[in-house]
Amino acid sequence: MKFEPKSPPREFEVGYDVKGVIRDCGTMRLAPDEQITFVTDDGGEYDLTRKEWGFYATPSLNGRLAGFNLRAVLVKNRIDRFFVLLVERGMEEAFNRYVRAEPLKIIAWLDTLESLQALESALERRP
Repeated sequence: MKFEPKSPPREFEVGYDVKGVIRDCGTMRLAPDEQITFVTDDGGEYDLTRKEWGFYATPSLNGRLAGFNLRAVLVKNRIDRFFVLLVERGMEEAFNRYVRAEPLKIIAWLDTLESLQALESALERRP
């Protein structure tokens, strides 16, 4: 693992109707089978794991991720770009305000066995 900080951070504008600024603070280089864990002030954790073939972008959606009080949700923006976002449990109202402001469309919550099985069943029914 090698972290390369950006000092000062690179800043860039994001958003359509409601503008914001993101600060790119650095680059993390992982070798295959290395993992980095991001933590919140409330003890939530998010793991990113590098594999030879790519990345595990999240811990198990309805297991470890849920245990860290994070909820995965698939959303689409106004120009048909799709994103998987992670919402801290208890921050759903702030997330809903963000969805309305952007605007985003919630395609599916991906954080319960039931929601994931429903998505799996829907895809299996397709020709």
